Amino acid sequence: MKTVYSLLIVLVLLASCGKAKKNSVESVLESNNLEKIREKRSSLVEEQKAIDDKIALLNQAISKLDTVKNVPLISTFKAQAEMFNHTLDIQGNVTTKNLIVLTPEYNGILTHVYVKDGDKVRKGQLLAKIDDGGLSQQLAQLKIQSDLAKTTFERQKRLWEQKIGSEIQYLQAKSTYEGQQEAVNQLQKQISKTDVRAPFSGTIDDVIIEQGSVVAAGQSQLIRIVNLDDMYIETDVPERYLSSIVSGKKVEVSFPVLGKTIETKVDQAADFIDPTNRTFKVKITIPNKDKSIKPNLTARLKINDYTNEKALLVPLSIISENADGEQYLYVVKDKNDAGEGVAKRVIIETGKTQGDVIEVLSGIADGEEIIKEGARSVKEGQTVKVLTVETKK
Repeated sequence: MKTVYSLLIVLVLLASCGKAKKNSVESVLESNNLEKIREKRSSLVEEQKAIDDKIALLNQAISKLDTVKNVPLISTFKAQAEMFNHTLDIQGNVTTKNLIVLTPEYNGILTHVYVKDGDKVRKGQLLAKIDDGGLSQQLAQLKIQSDLAKTTFERQKRLWEQKIGSEIQYLQAKSTYEGQQEAVNQLQKQISKTDVRAPFSGTIDDVIIEQGSVVAAGQSQLIRIVNLDDMYIETDVPERYLSSIVSGKKVEVSFPVLGKTIETKVDQAADFIDPTNRTFKVKITIPNKDKSIKPNLTARLKINDYTNEKALLVPLSIISENADGEQYLYVVKDKNDAGEGVAKRVIIETGKTQGDVIEVLSGIADGEEIIKEGARSVKEGQTVKVLTVETKK
């Protein structure tokens, strides 16, 4: 009996395979019968519709059972109190008090120039000489007359001390001698103006005029001399920073042309506010040991005007504003072990901005978990899932 059942099963399987092969797409196509091909297509369309209906039922069941499907995925960071140094970014130019173009004090011909471009000179060194127009000869004659007057005065003085001669003779001799001395001194001062001397130690930057030229007092430019040791930056700062930018404040100075940045301090903040532009002057001393910084070089300044040692900083990108003009952000509350929590809107008060972060003065606490990625898409009271907690903002 078992043998009979086995034979029947085999026959049924063979029949099924034969029927399946007979009804397969390949066999229908091989038949080249339009009617059969249409029937097969209709059959497959009905089968596909039935499968789609079953898939839709499965999706509905998944939607009811899967509670995480519609939960926004976010990243967060924890607010941490940190040092916050706010700076005023401003531009300035380098200058020095030891930069001057020398002009003559005497009219005449420039007879000698004793220096050339690039020479190092010391304070008081003779740089050039102007023809004195015969004053030296006049001085020599005055000195002779002065010596004679001195001799006469000394003799008359001795006689007067010995009670010989009259007092008037003694006073006349004294007056003549003192007058001659004063004339000599005045002429010596006049002749000294024909000497062009260095007012400070430095470098000859440019010999502007040639030897033999006629120069005019206070007008002709002779020599430019510069000293690169005492450099500083002077810039105009808006008056609203009058109380925050004072002497001693830290400054970061960068020179784009040199690719150089140095740390220094505000040397002096002026007390006078310019009424034309409502600014005050700030002077910043610049160390220049390698002499790479030159006068009139452009500098970018970052002057520290505010410091908070325990500031809470957040990215500007996560802050929104409501219809009342209040600023807010979202924090995560009641987070479970699976990383799911509730988004809560928090009204905040903000302070100063630096770059892409802003200081939060109130509304959040140290250690509070703040939504970063996804902050613009969540809603108040919505369940969210935290994927990552960033250690840095």
